[in-house]
Amino acid sequence: MPSTASSSRPRRPVSPLELFFDLVFVFAIGQLAEHLHAELSWRGAAETTVMLVAVLSTWALTSFDATFLDVGRPLTRRLVLVVMALGLFMNAQIPHAFAERPWAFVVPLVAILVLTDVTAAVTAPTAVLRHHYRRVTVWAAASVPLWLVGATAEHGPRLAWWAAAAAVDMTGVWLAHPLPRDVLSSRNLVFDAEHMVERIRLFIILQLGETVLTIGTAISAAPVDAATVTTGLGVFVALVCLCGSYFRGGEDILARHVATTADPLLPVRHAVSGQYSTLAGLVALAVGAELAISHPTGHGSAEVGILLFGGPVLYVITQAWWYYMSTRQAWGARLLACLACAVAGVAAVWLPPLVSVLVLDAILVALVLVLERVHDRVLMKMPAVDTA
Repeated sequence: MPSTASSSRPRRPVSPLELFFDLVFVFAIGQLAEHLHAELSWRGAAETTVMLVAVLSTWALTSFDATFLDVGRPLTRRLVLVVMALGLFMNAQIPHAFAERPWAFVVPLVAILVLTDVTAAVTAPTAVLRHHYRRVTVWAAASVPLWLVGATAEHGPRLAWWAAAAAVDMTGVWLAHPLPRDVLSSRNLVFDAEHMVERIRLFIILQLGETVLTIGTAISAAPVDAATVTTGLGVFVALVCLCGSYFRGGEDILARHVATTADPLLPVRHAVSGQYSTLAGLVALAVGAELAISHPTGHGSAEVGILLFGGPVLYVITQAWWYYMSTRQAWGARLLACLACAVAGVAAVWLPPLVSVLVLDAILVALVLVLERVHDRVLMKMPAVDTA
């Protein structure tokens, strides 16, 4: 029988330091939204995506480190604090990374990649983990030069260099950093999976909260009239529905699946990988909401349609992918909602932004109502968790 966190040691609750750490990285949502809003073009979207991948990759690597190495250890706590400081400066430079301050963004990023990987490769408590983190270090050795060369390049080619680096980092996180004939076996690792489930849960809440702050700033800058207030409330309803699509039973499915599967690390890895598109969806929604709130009764546009509806599509389709991969259930309704959003996004070219927001609300409210029943049915069919 493979060892699991629940069978080998008691679950460790998420520490205040880990939650504090997450706050530094959700700060990036507002920064990424600011960059995309200022560079509202396909290139601006590509630049935003590259920096989002950098942010999420460093968050994922450090979060796994804190779990594997035990954030209760003094050395691990110091590592998390150093990464927090570096991450704060890195995220603060997001609006300037493709302009006049590439090094201010890249130096903290590279320092995080090297520091977390080398520290874990040397200090991990088991030989299996130390070997795994040596593989992670090899992947970092492939991406770090690309980040550094990109910082020396002009604005045009910088995107290509950094896109290649981001692709290496994200692929490493997705695949657990394999090397030829040397692949991580999840079943051979003792892993506090329930702890990471709670980390993901709290991180999603913080992402949603930071998105509320970003949208609140847009409401503050807009005039106070009926159309603006209605649009702002409509965007808030959409965010509440996105929250409800996961937290009204969906999180219980994740927790129970992880607690009862023979390989608890695998669904956790999938959930962490899904944070890339989840965060991208919230950034897109925040920018789409800013556009809608600033001109609620104006003409529709492709930008509003893509961002306002494409953001929720990324968020919801990520959930559909995870539920399909893990349980083969609770994904169909989500996929139908994504298709409805895609159709509405096309129609948004001709609709006033206020109407588009109300259409989005109708789709997401219907989705949440359906998912409440779907989640209940799925939970009834799943095996009970042994708490003994």
